[in-house]
Parts: sequence; structure tokens; C-alpha cells
Amino acid sequence: MATSQPAMPSAGLASWGSRLGAHLIDSLVILVPAVILFIVLVAGSFGLSGNNEDVAAGAAIGASILWLLLVAVIYLFYAPLLMRRSGSRNGQTWGKQLLNIRVVRDNGEPYAFGSAALREVVLKFLAVSIASSIIPLIPFLLDYLWPLWDDQNRALHDMVASSHVVRA
Repeated sequence: MATSQPAMPSAGLASWGSRLGAHLIDSLVILVPAVILFIVLVAGSFGLSGNNEDVAAGAAIGASILWLLLVAVIYLFYAPLLMRRSGSRNGQTWGKQLLNIRVVRDNGEPYAFGSAALREVVLKFLAVSIASSIIPLIPFLLDYLWPLWDDQNRALHDMVASSHVVRA
């Protein structure tokens, strides 16, 4: 029984450089507000604590935990919410949109929140992070560098999610 190769997308494949650029833009979109939020929360916690060092330390720890939770929520929802947009923006985060690339599913269906969350959060982040806890850094490098030698420019998470990144 032969396994069939996924159909090549009709649009041209996105280059590794454009994929990397989109990832860096998306990282900055999340990182810049996260840093500003951290500064505001921690500075606010010190401002509310007065001169009491114990209260200030507790407030800073509480603010840090709140910040971690907020950043986690932002990270979990950023890509899936953007990728589920309808029409020509489906499969695009803001980074992909700026670089005129998008993710398409091999079965031709548009991205919904669940399928985007599976690709972006579960596969790209959680699975690679868990593998990296066993073998530090190598799974991240393999996943991000794999398109350099793959004939369809697919990362490992693209293969598992049955997707391609194409020029929009």
C-alpha cells in the first residue's frame, strides 16, 4: 500500500527567510507589549507597597505571576485568532501578512481556531518544548531549520499538521 504525497499548493512555496522574518515579527508583536506590561505591573506593585520592603517583595512576586499568566494567554490566542480570519487573511498572523505569506492546509480547508491552535500552540510550541526538555535546544533548531533542506520547504510541525507555508 503506497502512501500518497500531499498535493503541492497552487501558490509558490514561501522561502525559509520569509518564514523566519514572519516569526521574528510575530515575536516582536508579542514581546514589546509583554515588556511594557511587565514594567507597568512591577512598577505599579512597588508604587502601591509604600516603603514596606516585605509588601513590595510580595507585590512584585504577585505582579510577576500575573504578568506570566497574561503573556501565556496572549501567546496562546495570538496566532490561532489571527489565522482563523476568513478570506485572503486565513492562515496569516500579522508577521505572515506583512511578508505576504500564509499557511494552507493540505486538505484545502481554511484554518479554524482549533486547527490553528493545534499547529501553532500544540505542535510548534508544546511538542517542541517537551522534546527540548529531553534534548535541550536541538528540537527547536531541527524544527526551524528543517525547511532549508526539505524539498517542499516544510518544517517538522508543518508535516505533522499537514500544512504548507506559501506566498499569499
